Amino acid sequence: MEDLYEYDELYRDTIATVDEQGKRVWINPKKPKGKYHTYRIAVTVLLLGLLFGAPFLSWKGHPMFLFNIFERKFILFGTVFWPQDFIIFGIGMIAFFVFVILFTVVFGRIWCGWMCPQTIFMEMVFRKIEYWIEGDANQQRKLARQGWNFEKIWKKGLKLSIFLAISALIAHTLMAYLIGIDEVVTIVSQPPTAHMAGFIGLIAFTGIFFWVFAYFREQACIAVCPYGRLQGVLLDKESIVVAYNWLRGEPRGKIKKEVPGAKAEPPKGDCIDCKLCVHVCPTGIDIRNGTQLECVNCTACIDACDDVMTKVDRPTGLIGYYSHSMVSEGKKFSFNTRIAAYTTVLVGILGLLAFLLTTRTDVEATMLRVPGMLYQEKENGMISNLYNIQFVNKTYEDIHIEVKLKDANGGTIDRVGGEGLVIPAASNLESVYFIDLPRENVTETSNKLVIQLYRDGELLDEIKTNFLGPFKQKKP
Repeated sequence: MEDLYEYDELYRDTIATVDEQGKRVWINPKKPKGKYHTYRIAVTVLLLGLLFGAPFLSWKGHPMFLFNIFERKFILFGTVFWPQDFIIFGIGMIAFFVFVILFTVVFGRIWCGWMCPQTIFMEMVFRKIEYWIEGDANQQRKLARQGWNFEKIWKKGLKLSIFLAISALIAHTLMAYLIGIDEVVTIVSQPPTAHMAGFIGLIAFTGIFFWVFAYFREQACIAVCPYGRLQGVLLDKESIVVAYNWLRGEPRGKIKKEVPGAKAEPPKGDCIDCKLCVHVCPTGIDIRNGTQLECVNCTACIDACDDVMTKVDRPTGLIGYYSHSMVSEGKKFSFNTRIAAYTTVLVGILGLLAFLLTTRTDVEATMLRVPGMLYQEKENGMISNLYNIQFVNKTYEDIHIEVKLKDANGGTIDRVGGEGLVIPAASNLESVYFIDLPRENVTETSNKLVIQLYRDGELLDEIKTNFLGPFKQKKP
């Protein structure tokens, strides 16, 4: 009994995919089926349709979504964002993380089981292909044990070839989000030497995805992703997760036929200890041991258990979406203080994000004095400084910009090369300007100036800068 107890308790300090010698334990989960699995298939079709279809969506000739980290240009729902919009990006990321925290506090790891790209591709794409070619779990294990005969070679070869093709498709899709679908088509349609950097990138992404889904598999969730470990901090007794109703299921035991005259056994719970919930688990855990970091809330154990309960004429729901309080105390879900606090913070951040987005200007400029250049004193009594101004056009239209000096008092601002500055659509442009101020207006070694940007007489933005002078001079 002590050995059995120690075996049952191993999950507390080890993971199911590593043995006592630290070697990898290969997981071959049983093919899942059931109500929740059908729902997951529908969600998968929707999400994969969005993933592979979004790069082809465009707005006014530009991608609907683009995350070009190389040129620091991002497009979300047709709106262009530049490095100057970093504060909006920062607030958006904070809102995202608070949302993840709130979502986890309430619903546990439902993201992992239903929407995470790793789970979707592994369980709903690559694993399906594996079932189709190699068969269910027992057949896969049998194929792995047998020698390299014709059957094993063609099955493994076909599976890995399809895996490689899908990995290449994912890599091309990811690249389309980074550089745009048109650029990806150009790279693919021309010799590798013409776009060596893009070609190497596609090969690298393909290799990484192939390695993850063909070999690394569930280890990405168990050993790499930090989200499973965060749930130990984020979850509480009110969080809804995939859980086993131990009050109803224990003590578990096999179903035995009644023998007339035999001594009556103590009453048992509804769990018949068939272990199908373990056999279908893609990370190899026993959900009856409670919430574990390996559990991705994929609901495979729910479907397997419900199927068994139906067959033995017992109520379904022995494993389901429950919180600890729901099982132990019979409580219903409630909107508690912790959820209210996270919700309040999230609403506040979203409000700030909405304000920043609505007040965002079409054109933004960054103005800096030319490095290494001092002021110049002209014969006409003017003091001159040279500036670089970088303009960013956040729209899909060319914009003609007029640059003026606020409260000029005899001062001027002139563009090197003449006026008529036009900033191309969805791009940036750098130009050089001279600012001249009358000698009597330069009262400090560093004078504050405000530069105004106009489009068709409409004020778009104001820039503050410093104007250097020869010395501090008091006004008479």
